[in-house]
Amino acid sequence: MNTITDFMKRNYKILLVVVCLSATLFAFKINASKEEDPDKDKLLLELLTFVIQKGHYNPAAIDDTFSKGIYKDYIQALDPSKRFFLQSDIDEFSKYETELDDELLNKDLTFFNLTYDRLMKRMEESKKIYKSVLSQPFDYNVDESFNTDYEKAPYSKDEKELADKWRKQIKLSTLSSLTDRLKIQENKSKGIVEQEDKAASDLLKQGEKLKFDIINSDTDKEKSNKTVDTSKPKTFAELEKETRESALKSLDEYFGFMKDLDRNDWFSVYINSITARFDPHTSYFAPEEKERFDVSISGKLEGIGARLQKKNDFTEISELISGGPAWRGKQLEAGDLVMKVAEGNDEAVDVVGMRLDDVVKKIKGPKGTEVRLTVKKVDGTIKIISIIRDIVEIEETYAKSSIVNKNGLKYGVIYLPKFYIDFENKDGRDAGKDIAKEVERLKSAGVNGIVLDVRDDGGGSLSTVVDIAGLFIEQGPIVQIKSAGRKKEVLFDKDKKIEWDGPLVIMVNSFSASASEILAAAIQDYKRGIIIGSKQTYGKGTVQNVIDLNQFVRNSAVGDLGAVKTTTQKFYRINGGSTQLEGVSSDIVMPDRYAYLKMGERDVDNAMPWDKIDPADYTVWNKNANFNQAIANSKKRISQSSQFQLIEENAKWIDSRSEDNNYSLNIDKFKTAQNEIEDKAKKYKPLADYKNTLKFTSLPYEVDEVNKDVVLKEKRDRWHEALSKDIYVEEALNVLDDLQSKSIVKKSLPAKLKKDKLAKS
Repeated sequence: MNTITDFMKRNYKILLVVVCLSATLFAFKINASKEEDPDKDKLLLELLTFVIQKGHYNPAAIDDTFSKGIYKDYIQALDPSKRFFLQSDIDEFSKYETELDDELLNKDLTFFNLTYDRLMKRMEESKKIYKSVLSQPFDYNVDESFNTDYEKAPYSKDEKELADKWRKQIKLSTLSSLTDRLKIQENKSKGIVEQEDKAASDLLKQGEKLKFDIINSDTDKEKSNKTVDTSKPKTFAELEKETRESALKSLDEYFGFMKDLDRNDWFSVYINSITARFDPHTSYFAPEEKERFDVSISGKLEGIGARLQKKNDFTEISELISGGPAWRGKQLEAGDLVMKVAEGNDEAVDVVGMRLDDVVKKIKGPKGTEVRLTVKKVDGTIKIISIIRDIVEIEETYAKSSIVNKNGLKYGVIYLPKFYIDFENKDGRDAGKDIAKEVERLKSAGVNGIVLDVRDDGGGSLSTVVDIAGLFIEQGPIVQIKSAGRKKEVLFDKDKKIEWDGPLVIMVNSFSASASEILAAAIQDYKRGIIIGSKQTYGKGTVQNVIDLNQFVRNSAVGDLGAVKTTTQKFYRINGGSTQLEGVSSDIVMPDRYAYLKMGERDVDNAMPWDKIDPADYTVWNKNANFNQAIANSKKRISQSSQFQLIEENAKWIDSRSEDNNYSLNIDKFKTAQNEIEDKAKKYKPLADYKNTLKFTSLPYEVDEVNKDVVLKEKRDRWHEALSKDIYVEEALNVLDDLQSKSIVKKSLPAKLKKDKLAKS
C-alpha cells in the first residue's frame, strides 16, 4: 500500500526539479512501434534508472550484487515452476548473472532478448508435450510420486526429463479430479444425497481436497454443479477420460492467454525485476497498470472486491475489501490461492502460472454478472466460490463503529480499514475527521472504553495518523520522518484537546502495515493504550511516491511510458526505532492461523534494513492505573482458553502442511492421504463455529440510516454478526474490562456480577 502525505507532495516537487534539469537527455526522436520498439525500451531503462537513483531514499549500487538479484528475480518470474527452461538454458543464461548491471547502464537488451526468445520457443515446445501426455489414459496403479516444491527442484536436464515432469504435474491434477468424481458418484449411489450438484457442494464444503501445487486443476467439478445427472453411473474409464479432456481444454486456454502477451508485457516483467532490487515497494507501472492503479486509488470499481498478489506461480487473495461482494459472501479469505476462474456457466479457466494482470482481467467484470473461483484454502482444501460482481463502494472503506454491552458496561468498537484522505478537496472525507466523529458519537452514547481495530489496514495518509493519535493524547510528537540527505522531521499533534481519555485498545495483526503501524507505535510509546493482536505487524516503515514518466519526455511519438513508484522516505517511532522489518510488537499476543506463514516485510530478501534515530521528546501517559495488570490478566486468559489453544494448533498444522510437498500418484495412496487430511481438518471445525454471547448494534445516528437503506442494513448486520464470532474482539473487550477503574466497575456492574468481578480485580 502507498503511504502519501502532504510532506510527500513537497518532496515530490524537489524531485521534479532535479529530474527536469536532465530532461533534455531524453528529448530525442524515436520511431514508435506498437509491437516492438527497442529504442523505446532503451529510453525506458535510462529514464527509470535515472529517476529511481535520484529520487530513492537509499538507492542500491548498480553493481554485480545488484545484477545477481535481477537475474534471480527475473528467471524465477519467467518460469517459477521450472516447466519451460532446461538446465542447458540456465547454463547459457547464467553467463549474464553479473553482467546485467553493465547492460542496464549501457541500455543493452541482449539478455532480455535472449531470454524472451528462448521462453517463446520453450512454450511452443511445451504445447506439444502436454497434448501428447493427455492423448492417452494415465495408469494410476503405478507407484510413483511428484514433489511440488518448485523452488528446490532442479531444472530438467533434457527434453525427455522435462516431458516427464509435465506428465507428473498433469497426472496429479487429473488424479485429484478423478478421486473427487469417484467420491461424488459413490455418495450418489449410496443415496447420501438426492442430487449430484448438492453432493458436489456438500463435499466441497467438507474440504475434501488435499493441498497440492499444479499446472492445471480440474474444471469438471463445475460441470457437476451445473446439472443433475440422472443417467447410470459412469465407468472408471469414462471418468478418467473426462478429466483428461477437461485438463486439455484448460491448458489450451492457458496457452491461449499466454500467446496474447506481447513483448512489451514480458519487458515489463524484466523492468520490475530491476526496480524491485532497490526495495520491495519500488516498481514500474506499464500504461495499463498505471490506469488500474489510478482506479484503485479512487476506491470505486466493478468486480468482486478483492486485492490480489502473485505468490510464486499462483494468485493469492491478499485482502478482501469491506462491503464488497467477496466480503459479503464470507467464503473467500485472505491467503486463498485462486486456481481457476469461470465466467458464469462457462468452463473454468486454469489461472495457475498466469500473469496477475490477466487473472485480474478474468475476475473483474460488469455489475450483476457471475464469476466462479476455484480456490485452494490455506489448509489445502479446494473450494468453488460463486460471486456476483458489484460496484465496490468507497463508503465501505470509511471508518465505522458499533456499540456492545458487556457486564453492565458499554463499549465502542471502531473499525478503520485504511487511512484515507482527499488531497484535492479539503472538505472531503478523511480518516482523521471521521474517527473524531465516531469517538464523539461513542462518547455521547456513554461508552466506558474504545477498541480501535486496524487489522488488515494497509496504511494510507500520514497526516491522518497524526490527527487520529492526537484524539487520545494532550499534545506531542506522533511520528518522525527522514528523507535522504535531510534532517529528520517530527510530526506533532498540536491540539491540547483530548477527545477520549478513557480506556483504549488498539487491535492489529500481521497485515496491519505502514500508517497502521505508526498509530500503534505512537499509542504504545505513550503507553496510552494497549496493543493487542499478532506477534508483530507487517513491518513496512517506508513511504512511496508515484511519478509519471511521461512528463520527462518532450517527444510524444514515444508513446505512453507509464509510471514508477519509488521509496522516498522512512518513518520512525517517537522512541527512535523504525517499524521497518520489525513492525510493532503487540503488548498482548493472540494466536492466529497465519502466525507461522512467511508474509511480512522481514520475509523479503531485499527489504530495506531496520535502523534507529534519536527519540523525540514526549511524556508517557500516566492515567492507566491498571495497565500492567490488564496485560497480565489477558495473557492468563489466552493461555487457558481452549479456543485459542486450538487456533495455535491449527496454525502449526497449516505451517507443517506448507512443507508437505510430496504427493503419491497412486490412486489408493492418494485417497488415503486425502482422507487423512479431511479427518484432520474436522478437528478445527469449532474455530468456524465459534460465537460469543455479545450483541453488537449500530449507534443511534446510524439506526435511522439503516432503516432507510437496505444495502447498508445488510452490511451492518453482517459486520455485527462477524463481531459476535470474533474471539479477538471479545478478548479486546475483556481487556477494556480490566482497564476500568474500580469505581466505574462497582457502579456499572449488575448486582450478581459485582462481587465476583471485584474479587478478581
